[in-house]
Amino acid sequence: MSKPYVTLLGKAVRYVARLRGGGSALPGLFVEKIDPNFIKRTLSQLPRGVVVISGTNGKTTTTKIVVELLESQGLKVFTNRTGSNFTRGVAAALLGEVDNYGRLDADIAVLELDEAHAVHFVSTISPKYSLLLNVMRDQLDRFGEIDATAKLLAQIAKKTTGTVVLNREDPRISNIAKLLNTQNVRYFGLASSLTSLFPSDDDMRAQKSNKLNALPEASVTLKTIGDHTATFTVGEKTIEASLKLHGIYNIYNAAAALALVGAIVGKDLDTTTITTRLETIEPAFGRGETLHIGGQPLELVLVKNPSGFRLSLQSFKPNGYSTMIAVNDRYADGRDMSWLWDVDFDSLRESGVAVVSGIRAYEMALRLQYEEVPITKVEPDINEGLREFLTSDSPKRIFCTYTAMLALRRELSKITDVERIS
Repeated sequence: MSKPYVTLLGKAVRYVARLRGGGSALPGLFVEKIDPNFIKRTLSQLPRGVVVISGTNGKTTTTKIVVELLESQGLKVFTNRTGSNFTRGVAAALLGEVDNYGRLDADIAVLELDEAHAVHFVSTISPKYSLLLNVMRDQLDRFGEIDATAKLLAQIAKKTTGTVVLNREDPRISNIAKLLNTQNVRYFGLASSLTSLFPSDDDMRAQKSNKLNALPEASVTLKTIGDHTATFTVGEKTIEASLKLHGIYNIYNAAAALALVGAIVGKDLDTTTITTRLETIEPAFGRGETLHIGGQPLELVLVKNPSGFRLSLQSFKPNGYSTMIAVNDRYADGRDMSWLWDVDFDSLRESGVAVVSGIRAYEMALRLQYEEVPITKVEPDINEGLREFLTSDSPKRIFCTYTAMLALRRELSKITDVERIS
């Protein structure tokens, strides 16, 4: 089948899928079936190669930051911004960017990839750069155990031809460096005063040990966090920035992004320009994204594992907000929701939760009851739960799993402006 024919067919499927309000990955799945080399052939055009970003938490936000920072340095960047981080999502995103002859006008591709699908991806397309963020207890029903997830990420690093950027503070990630021979290795990390804010999965079950002196030097270090402000050291320079990003974990993602962009741009990195751009970056969709309903803000906060939920509760204080929690257990969420019992919900005890919704609403409600958190309403149907939640006249916040977030954004788009991701 000719390349233009494949592209045109894929574009047609994408157009129809969008008209029907269908999934972002469907056109990519179609193209993968009729032309398995579509992604490899298209990405091979890029003069500065391919970047893979993977890990359990923060892929979408970090990818968004990396893309915007690279653009601030004058590069044309292709990315899969839908958050559909399987290879079919990459193919679908390419269909939206290539012309009818399959030509892609970009210098570099920055792709967030699911841990397992990234292994499949790098078996045919070796990235020039990779950034590995963390390993937490997401989707253990898929990966079996947390060490298995770390082994998947190690395979990405081994297939990288240039520079691998690793999280110095996550032992399962930093240990990947021991498996590498030819790659350049860089790290992003934390000042010792901040390490207690970002526990690894192991730290949640044992007191964090202070081994900072034994850690390798980081090319970028997050030094301080204030009220929407942060200080980073980048090599010998210090960057002080006011941020629109919400959540302390997203600020750490910014440190990871700075380390990766520094590796890509090298000595030509313009820290003044990059700081200015960093200060303008908005949260990725569903990751602290703020919508407006009836003159009041409504925040969507994605939660996927105990550490991430715990950091979200620390970052988004409940005072003055009405809270909803929506928990689904579909394939993209992970079917095993036992991790809810490892989240500390003390901070919600005083304000309570207005609505608990989603497929696993009753399990979530039971968990909150054990923490003595008052609940006003349990409604498994997300649309019904949202309608109930919107009746209150106050700022609102919804903690939600991935597919619950997609359902909420879809419903909210009927009554307010919601950024379309395609």
